[in-house]
Parts: sequence; structure tokens; C-alpha cells
Amino acid sequence: MTIQRFETGPRMSQVVVHGDTIYLAGVVANAAAGKSVTEQTQEVLSIIDSHLAKAGSDKSKLLTATIYLPDMGTFAEMNAVWDGWVSPGNTPARATVEAKLAAPRYGVEIMVIASR
Repeated sequence: MTIQRFETGPRMSQVVVHGDTIYLAGVVANAAAGKSVTEQTQEVLSIIDSHLAKAGSDKSKLLTATIYLPDMGTFAEMNAVWDGWVSPGNTPARATVEAKLAAPRYGVEIMVIASR
């Protein structure tokens, strides 16, 4: 079975496809960095949509999602955006974890696995 990689750099690939499984690296908001968790979550989910499309999939085929928040106090704010985005009836297995992110300007990071 072949492995495809998209947006590959010296440290990591943003998207890795193995068979019919698509693995996304953790996605953070660069344009909205430092802004509200609402704005950052919107940007992150838009990037995820783009990555999945590149790999021949979409959010209705999500298998798992791991969401990292540096402040669990923003859980409801992030969920308000997530709930409006996620495909009804096709919700993935999901975990949300409070964790320090790579830089203080990031308020959310999301990592997903999907099928084609």
C-alpha cells in the first residue's frame, strides 16, 4: 500500500494518506493567532476542510478528532463553532485535552483522522 504526503517539510507532513485513511497533523490558526478561540476554531476547521479535500475526503468521513485547548475555560466557545461545523450524524470519536500549545498565541489545536 502506498503512502502519500502533502505539505511535507523537514520536520513533518501536514497530511499523510495510507490506503483509505487520512492523518492530519495538529492544525493551528495562523491568520487568527492571538484572536478569540471562536476565530481560531473557525480558521482551524476551514484548514481541516481544505486538507481533507486535497486528500479526497470531507468532514463527513472523520473517524477521530483530538482537540487541544490551553485553557479548558474556552471549551464552550470552541464547541459552539465545532457544533456548527461537524457533519450531523457523522460525528467522530473525540477527545478534548487541556494542554500547553507551541506558542501562547494559539488558543486551539485540532488533529483528525478521516477515511476517504
